[in-house]
Amino acid sequence: MVIDMFDEYTGLYTIGTVARLIGEHPETLRVWERNGLIQPDRQGYQRKYSNNDLKRLKFIRFLMDEKGLNIAGVKHITSMYSCWYKKDCRGGAHKNSPVPVNESKPCWKIEGTYCMLASDKAEMCNTCEVYKICINCDGCKR
Repeated sequence: MVIDMFDEYTGLYTIGTVARLIGEHPETLRVWERNGLIQPDRQGYQRKYSNNDLKRLKFIRFLMDEKGLNIAGVKHITSMYSCWYKKDCRGGAHKNSPVPVNESKPCWKIEGTYCMLASDKAEMCNTCEVYKICINCDGCKR
């Protein structure tokens, strides 16, 4: 069996290797996993992190270090990414691309890009002008 190092989804890296690559202690990665921020593959009892897991971990660090979020905040933000655990996530687009993007939502997968506007209505509500100016929206902002 040949393993493709450039496959985004195959668990290749041990927790020690990943901890060194992103500059975190292995126990920090375990805490993030226990809190549902990351779900590495398992081979027996050993965690195996994929290239996409590395991208997710870098995004988690960005949210914590640059945005000042704690674990609960990161969990809340990542729950708004419908593609957080999807294997078919294509990544984001740049501001000046012909594809409309949500400039308030940086892409976790491709640094420097933004999530593309989704075609599902729940995601589109966040960019709707009526939604933004609604005065008595406690009932409709769910």
